[in-house]
Amino acid sequence: MQAHEDPAVTDTAHRHHHHDTPGDFVAAVEHASNERGLRLTPLRREVLELVASAGKPVKAYDLLDRLREKHGNAAPPTVYRALDFLLENGFIHKLESINAFVSCHHPAESHQVPFLICDICQGAQEVCDERVAQLIEAQAEAMGFRPQAQTLEVHGICKNCR
Repeated sequence: MQAHEDPAVTDTAHRHHHHDTPGDFVAAVEHASNERGLRLTPLRREVLELVASAGKPVKAYDLLDRLREKHGNAAPPTVYRALDFLLENGFIHKLESINAFVSCHHPAESHQVPFLICDICQGAQEVCDERVAQLIEAQAEAMGFRPQAQTLEVHGICKNCR
């Protein structure tokens, strides 16, 4: 499932550099961490690699199972602390409706993005068009509402599963 590719959309949408491989993504996160003075510990990096290489949204307990294959004593708080760090710093996103995590297509910048989630294959695609978040913020402001977080998840069936 690809984001909308209408020229009218991409010309006005903010352009982002998408990292094609899990290794490219992890390298981008390492670079962003170094620039911001953050500590990407070996465990945080390993959890990040697992999320990036999953290819679709992954649940915390699935990550825990994968960690236990290498580190038999991995415990849930260990995974959740690593996920919290990655979330807080914008390196991954949490898909609330399916309680799963995905890597962020552009980890070097702060942003709010909606997701298209396939109910058949569980694939998720970021919609990289900042106008969606801006529209929601403008509507909230017009209603006197001050948003603190924004999560928009659209469920349906992707092109490959139709």
